[in-house]
Amino acid sequence: MGLGTEQTERGLTVLVGRLTDGFSKLVTQHLTLARVELMEDARVMGSDVARIAAFVPFVLVGYAFLCAALSAFLARWIGWDGSLALVGAVNLVVGGLGIARAANRLKSFQVMDETTRELNRSVSVLAQAPVPAVQPATLPREAGHGR
Repeated sequence: MGLGTEQTERGLTVLVGRLTDGFSKLVTQHLTLARVELMEDARVMGSDVARIAAFVPFVLVGYAFLCAALSAFLARWIGWDGSLALVGAVNLVVGGLGIARAANRLKSFQVMDETTRELNRSVSVLAQAPVPAVQPATLPREAGHGR
């Protein structure tokens, strides 16, 4: 009668071992995916930042000349004080709107969103997976305790 119990214990041990190995492999694959995705995100963001930094001086010089020309043009009608104030106010409003838009866009950028999706999918699959039913071993009744 001990043979059934021994086979059940071996089967359970094998199942637990397979589950542990599978879970370990899943976690390792998720960590690898996260590392690869983080490196790719950093590379893309770094390249964009470098491109922006390369062109900022040109934009600033051109912008300064345009503001000076606009102020000189407007000075004919509203004087230098008024033209400089008007150009400055327009710059503040447009710059503030641009910064607000960029900040909102930065807030919505998801770093490692593919890894998060894969991890959520794995968790939902693991939560829905049926637990293998293991039949408990039946012990024979002893003659002295039976009812």
